[in-house]
Amino acid sequence: MVRVPFRAAADRVRHRLTRFTRPKSAARTTALTPGDLTGSAPKPYVRALSMLAVVVIGAWLGLLAVGSIRTPVGPMDTNMTLRPSLTGGSKINVSPLGALELDSHIAPLRLDVDVDRLDPVRSQALVDQPERFSGLQDEVTRDVAAGTRELAVRSCVAVISGATALGLVVYRRPRRALAAGGLALTLLAASGVSAYATWNPKSVLEPKFSGLLSSAPSLVGDARSIVTEFDIYQQELARLVTNVTRLYDATSTLPVYQPDPGTIRALHVSDIHLNPAAWHIIASLVEQYEIDVIIDSGDTMDHGSAAENGFLDPIRDLGAPYVWVRGNHDSMVTQAYLEKFRNVRVLDDGRTVDVAGLRIAGTGDAQFTPDRTKPVGGRAAAELEGMRLATSLRDQEQAGTPVDIAVAHDPNTARQTDGTVPLVLAGHLHNRINEKLKGGTRLKVEGSTGGGGLRAVQNDKPEKVRASVLYLDRSTRRLQAWDEITLGGLGLTTAEVSRHLPEENLKKDAPSSPAPTPSPTRSPARPTPSP
Repeated sequence: MVRVPFRAAADRVRHRLTRFTRPKSAARTTALTPGDLTGSAPKPYVRALSMLAVVVIGAWLGLLAVGSIRTPVGPMDTNMTLRPSLTGGSKINVSPLGALELDSHIAPLRLDVDVDRLDPVRSQALVDQPERFSGLQDEVTRDVAAGTRELAVRSCVAVISGATALGLVVYRRPRRALAAGGLALTLLAASGVSAYATWNPKSVLEPKFSGLLSSAPSLVGDARSIVTEFDIYQQELARLVTNVTRLYDATSTLPVYQPDPGTIRALHVSDIHLNPAAWHIIASLVEQYEIDVIIDSGDTMDHGSAAENGFLDPIRDLGAPYVWVRGNHDSMVTQAYLEKFRNVRVLDDGRTVDVAGLRIAGTGDAQFTPDRTKPVGGRAAAELEGMRLATSLRDQEQAGTPVDIAVAHDPNTARQTDGTVPLVLAGHLHNRINEKLKGGTRLKVEGSTGGGGLRAVQNDKPEKVRASVLYLDRSTRRLQAWDEITLGGLGLTTAEVSRHLPEENLKKDAPSSPAPTPSPTRSPARPTPSP
């Protein structure tokens, strides 16, 4: 009979649990009879831990078995699932485009939404009848709400059934099995309360894209418009649906959102270290994000020799002004070569330039140490150079021409400008740092856009390629948001784009009134490619 092996397996599980719960003396003197789980009474905390293990495992198995639903969301067929998680949040998988992750809540449960396919009938109706886009946002909202309610009911049934069934197998006592089911429902309810209490609607402003979705730039402008102008999101949602539909059906292009005309876009790169692939990446980002100015915080070279100068020639064809400061791997020979390029602005000794509507000042690194064989001044030399830069910035402000962005290679130099400029950029560390300094200056340290260069092959793991797109308001010239682009290093093909907003914008720009309607006279500053 089929039940014989099943019963034998259940007996083995009960026997092992009893070995851990029964006192050793009782284990030696008391024989275990079939169906007997008590013998000598185990300690209360051991019994509680055993019950908790049964509840958690049973609830997890229940969610895996029946804790998901299929539901339509607009023109898409989706599969919604609750999964155990240490961090919570939500993940939207759009195969084969990639994934979108949101820090939507903190709870031991994560919501996974898998977009399985686009319904051809509903999708074609949207393409053929664009006027239906006006109601698409409400339709999607209703579909998601209905799906969430159904998923909640299904999840309750799943965790109760899973915990009760496993409790019955392990304990063979209906009362304890029902207790396991009730405790599972309690844990699910507590998780739901935690998710509700920590729900973060602003998580949509700081998404993390991966896969092909990371190549689709998002609408970025003034932080107030990002939060309040939901009608723009409605239009862009319609554009996204249209493009994804055509991508599935006709291999069309990914959606490119209409850029905000009040935004200056700066691309921050650093520590290229002679990696020729960096120029292709930078050129792609300049075109994709319609960059106004590229800011390089140094270490473009490895040894700063004249023989390396030819490596810099692609800068002429990147399609945007190039602001550069010297790093500790760049020599004065390197600097002199770049000064001959028409589109390059070399900054040193606090020099200031006006480019793309921004006033930028910077200084080269105080040291030239490509191979660490020469005496170095260390941190003291870097800080002294930073003090000189800070003095230049104060002089500019007193003259009525304040600087918007300062640039240095060493973060120790950059920190000395605190209180003299809103934003200071640096590199050198091959790792990202975003810090609001005590005087109000924001320090942004970029990683290696060259993935550490040829030195990366010496590491156990490839160093990632990093760059950031900075969005600044055209009128105030203050940082409104930034996208961190992270690519896999040598031999890797991963890609992520994560959105971030300054803390002060998140605090002051929460919507408190209905969203205003954009002016009909508003026109884009750059052309928008057709879907």
